[in-house]
Amino acid sequence: MSHFAKIDKDNVVTQVIVAEQDFINSGAVGDSFLWVQTSYNNNFRKQYAGVGSTYDKINDVFISPKPYASWTLDASFDWQPPTAMPDDDKNYEWNEDTQAWDEIVVEEEEEEEEEEEEESE
Repeated sequence: MSHFAKIDKDNVVTQVIVAEQDFINSGAVGDSFLWVQTSYNNNFRKQYAGVGSTYDKINDVFISPKPYASWTLDASFDWQPPTAMPDDDKNYEWNEDTQAWDEIVVEEEEEEEEEEEEESE
């Protein structure tokens, strides 16, 4: 079985199904030209198509939805932030308002720190 992405008139993926090529060609799910095979293992067309992805017919790749307005698409069809994420062992999330990476503090760490402080008192 293969995975197929249905694309609309703007080449945006609206549905992804598992099917055989013969089923797609049968017309049971509409015009076969609306369906583009995608690879769950990212073996072709850059990456697995998800609902909201765009199919670039010229380059024969699926492009993920743009995560933030400030990010740009690079030559490898990956979205890049205006500034690179810090390269350390911490977790970060992009803050579009400040155009910077904010460190994510895990609650378990906060609770452990509080417990350690209480034990030392």
